[in-house]
Amino acid sequence: MNLVTGLSAFHACLLDLRAGRIDVHAFCDAHRSAPWLGELPERYGAVLGQLLDRVESSALFDGESCSFSTTDLHDALQQWHERAAALAQR
Repeated sequence: MNLVTGLSAFHACLLDLRAGRIDVHAFCDAHRSAPWLGELPERYGAVLGQLLDRVESSALFDGESCSFSTTDLHDALQQWHERAAALAQR
C-alpha cells in the first residue's frame, strides 16, 4: 500500500471511529505500524504513535473526561491526517 492509499484508508477508518463503527483498539492496531508510514518523515510516525497512545488511553474512560477529550483526540488525528496528506501532495 502506498502513502496516498494508506492515508485514504486512515481517513476512512477515522470517520468510522468517530461514528462508532470501529473499535478504538482496532483503529490503533491498524495504523500503529502501517508500512506506508515509512514514506513520511520520521516525526510523523512519532506524532501518530503518541496520538494513538492517547486515544487508547482515552478508551479507559467513559465518555469525555477532564484528562482525555475523545473529540479533541479525534480532531488531533484529523489534523495529523490533513498535514500528512498535504505533504504527500508535494
